[in-house]
Amino acid sequence: MRRDGGSCKDRRVANAKQEILSLAGHEVVVSNPEKIFFPKAGITKLELVQYYLAVADGALRGVARRPQILKRFVNGADAEPFYQKRAPVKRPVWLDIATFTFPSGRHADEIVINNTAQLIYVINLGCIDLNPHAVRSEDMDRPDELRIDLDPVPGIAWSQIVEVGRVAKQVLDDFGLVGWPKTSGSRGAHIWVRIRPDWAFSEVRRAALALAREVARRAPAIATANWWKEERHGVFLDYNQNARDRTTASAYSVRPTPEARVSMPLSWEDFFASDPLDFTLRTVPALVAARGDAHAGIDRAVGSIEPLLELAARHDAEGQVDAPWPPHYAKAASEPPRVAPSRAAAGPAARAPREKLPVITIAKAKRKVDALAGLERWKSKYPEVVAKLAPEHVLVDTNRGKSSAWYRVRINLKNVPAAERPPIEPPDPDYDWKTEYAGWDGPTAGATGPNDPDPEA
Repeated sequence: MRRDGGSCKDRRVANAKQEILSLAGHEVVVSNPEKIFFPKAGITKLELVQYYLAVADGALRGVARRPQILKRFVNGADAEPFYQKRAPVKRPVWLDIATFTFPSGRHADEIVINNTAQLIYVINLGCIDLNPHAVRSEDMDRPDELRIDLDPVPGIAWSQIVEVGRVAKQVLDDFGLVGWPKTSGSRGAHIWVRIRPDWAFSEVRRAALALAREVARRAPAIATANWWKEERHGVFLDYNQNARDRTTASAYSVRPTPEARVSMPLSWEDFFASDPLDFTLRTVPALVAARGDAHAGIDRAVGSIEPLLELAARHDAEGQVDAPWPPHYAKAASEPPRVAPSRAAAGPAARAPREKLPVITIAKAKRKVDALAGLERWKSKYPEVVAKLAPEHVLVDTNRGKSSAWYRVRINLKNVPAAERPPIEPPDPDYDWKTEYAGWDGPTAGATGPNDPDPEA
């Protein structure tokens, strides 16, 4: 079997704990090939490697020449990952590297995947999914991809995500752009748009915000462009995925779900009729072999964001200010106060007062399972309050600490009469994310807030 110009011949070695593959003219070691990475499905590390080789053409199309952050599940999909932005110091000489600059001005030499040897090297590090930036290594300051992330609030059915995707396609058509949909492999969906690398990150984000607001205007009952979780409903179009340091799961990425779901590229016709549960590590290779890659033409459909930037200018003229940036960014001059509605104070007399939402934090934990266990204890303690909550009123936040995530659960009590709201209590559990930083002595300029992860960690 040959892929990417090399013989993909498996060769057993004396040590049963590793296997060597010949790929793209290089020998790549797969350590612990029989290690179980997906316990419920019984999928081993070697099966994960074999999957990526089976879909290599499409997977490489999604990541080629793009630097990426490594999200390493060294103990399998059920364990917490850690994030690594820098390429290992000890690495093969044939590994491609590009220097990425973060908003803080710091730099990192990140791995770039351009062939199957490099692809499997990264998978062997414990990367289940691939998370590239929206730029190519030849121009690290101008994205060639606008990313539309359809992120549903809890309780939203897949059919509603599809309907928001349908509206997004109509907007893209109206503004002369071609969208390429895929399931996220998690809860939502992605629409990737190839663009000319003529604009800075800030301008691409501005175009994405204009698009998100236009979709929300056309479908206000099912879509939102509101950044704060407390204000969201339906499907959130996450425009901040186009900020400089954002990364998202690429096409054909396996996701850390029990059944090893895949971020599956689809035609629009197939997307409208899709069920994301159909696409897993064990089903996708046969689908690709039978139907080919639905995104094979994505690199030939390059467009301009100028019409969206003109829409953004009209939004400005109508008095719509910039939307919040991620918290570790310096505050933009046109940005509104960067404070969640639940913490907002009344504004100046000339400005309409902003409603302060009654949101309480009930759990903070290093592991998601512990945070959710705290949620269940809270539910059992206040069943009469739970009965008044909608699914979107339970806010589960994933926040990035020094090198891995931590989790927070908040409850929006706006549907609960004030007299019936539970007392404010210490979170259970009550993890302190600041303990991850040796010598931490308080927040500094550009430091990570607990509402959003810092990709530089």
